[in-house]
Amino acid sequence: MPDYPFTAADLAALKAWDTPTICNAIELLQPARRGHGFTLRPFQVARPEMGPICGLARVGRIRAAFPSGRSKAEDRASRIGWYSYVADAAMPTVVVLQDLDEVPGTGAFWGEVNSAIHKGLGAEGCVTNGSFRDIEALAPGFQILGIVNPSHAYVHVVDWAQPVTVHGMAVAHDEVVHADRHGAVVIPHECVTKLPAAIDLLARREAVILSMARAPGFDIEKLKAALAQADEIH
Repeated sequence: MPDYPFTAADLAALKAWDTPTICNAIELLQPARRGHGFTLRPFQVARPEMGPICGLARVGRIRAAFPSGRSKAEDRASRIGWYSYVADAAMPTVVVLQDLDEVPGTGAFWGEVNSAIHKGLGAEGCVTNGSFRDIEALAPGFQILGIVNPSHAYVHVVDWAQPVTVHGMAVAHDEVVHADRHGAVVIPHECVTKLPAAIDLLARREAVILSMARAPGFDIEKLKAALAQADEIH
């Protein structure tokens, strides 16, 4: 198995913060990442009330508008190959599926059955430009960011383990993905264990500004003072 510079416990700890907070901390740690590495378009979210998910990326590509052109046995073998790929992980995973159809979401890969299978194989959820259905019957605790569609049409897996792009976010196999109702972000491996300290620093800086902004008599001069004070916190 690969040697990671973090543990499953480190990934689980990051679920204490929402995805915008994770994005802010990555900006602090790696300023060059400020303009990329996260989703750029909104999703429909299966469980808006659910907290964040975080795990190693399991990436794949699907189509649904037309039949695969393969035999039934070949389609089954492809599906088993995908499931085997998802299951082969040392830590919890987040599936990232790119729908290649001209109209993404024509057929839903996700529903009652696939959500149950993937959860059982260690996935916490999925980020996709494709679609999902069976909202009430989705596996408990399994999150999906995508679009809603009632039919699975001809949905089939095209390939897996190759880099994908979903709503502007490029993701490769085994990268760390954090997601919630806001969207998703890729966390560089070297940042995982540094994020809690970076988040603490940002929170302490923001606390100075928020405290001043919410206090009676707040004005532009007090804002300048708060900003200066925040900049001095390290």
